[in-house]
Amino acid sequence: MTFDKIGPRFGGHTQKFDGMPERTGVTSADGIPMWVADMDFDAPDCVRDALRADIDRGYLGYYADTSTNTAAICRWLRERHGWEAQPEWIGFTHGVIAGFGMALDAFSEPGDNIILFTPVYHAFFGKAKAMERGVLQSPMVLRNGRYEMDLETLASQLTGKEKVLVLCSPHNPGGRLWSAEEIKAVAAFCEAHDLILLSDEIHMDLTFPGVRHLPTAVAAPEALPRLVVITAASKSFNLAGLETGYWVVPDDDLRQRFDKVAKNRGGSPNRLGMIAMEAALTQGADWLDAVRDYIAANYALFTDRIRRLPGIEVMEMQSTYLAWVDFTDTGLSPEEIEARLRDRAGIAASPGPAFGQGGEHCMRFNLALPKAKLEEAILRMERVFSNS
Repeated sequence: MTFDKIGPRFGGHTQKFDGMPERTGVTSADGIPMWVADMDFDAPDCVRDALRADIDRGYLGYYADTSTNTAAICRWLRERHGWEAQPEWIGFTHGVIAGFGMALDAFSEPGDNIILFTPVYHAFFGKAKAMERGVLQSPMVLRNGRYEMDLETLASQLTGKEKVLVLCSPHNPGGRLWSAEEIKAVAAFCEAHDLILLSDEIHMDLTFPGVRHLPTAVAAPEALPRLVVITAASKSFNLAGLETGYWVVPDDDLRQRFDKVAKNRGGSPNRLGMIAMEAALTQGADWLDAVRDYIAANYALFTDRIRRLPGIEVMEMQSTYLAWVDFTDTGLSPEEIEARLRDRAGIAASPGPAFGQGGEHCMRFNLALPKAKLEEAILRMERVFSNS
């Protein structure tokens, strides 16, 4: 495992690095990308070996026969997460946001609303807008240093146009693992208001050592008739550029509706993405456990140092590699916070306002980078925020 390895990364057609100036405004040659959710780490050897073997065969035609992929997924979900998913429940997407769009096509119409518990993953907003769906934001309550959903207030906000409720589990950007009681409450809410429960579980494997993700299907089996799960191995094993995810839909009727959208869109799975995913799920467990330990250590280092800065708080995390940092008590505006990081520290982070209501004075920092780079980023933040 070479998680301490540094670069070279620029010049490799990598969004996180080569796209940083245009997307974040950090143009300095020594800029530190802590924005988009890619790790800085090399993919597991087992993945690269599998890709080489397929390329060496010389034939890169359309991909078919997904039976070994679905078997690997079912085994992974069973052994890693205690979920007895069935092969026939599973289909494939070109990434989770593509799957999110397919779900909106299958279960809503233009002009309908989706429900988002905010702050939450910013790409949901853009996809909903592009597909002419409205967004009903349900701001979460910050209690004892962590987010909680406010279903009572949400019930009073419903307009009758809502068709899909999105649960980000584990939560991005807050790093929360929802309890069984919380998931059951969401499932009951969806039942009471006739909503599809769309559970994004892409960060499910990236829990910190000692805690486990609880799949929505396991916590609330009563929700299966209205449950759609979208996930991938991409965050877990740093494979996002291969644009491969999968959906799990246990209910026959919902699955037929989802599958109809998938077939109407045409195409076949990304060949190399499917090969990489299968290799990761069948041979990559040790790599994943090692990277979880490394990320947890990075989080501990980052939290210890950044919390010493005046007016800055780091949210307690149980999962993901995306730290959510609250700058409210610095007295700085969102624009001033972003400018200090961008112009004075040379750090590209994700601005909180993009995550919806409740994120206005926050920033999201990607901690999946070599420790030496993280220490440099911390030093820069200490320099520019010590006297805020």
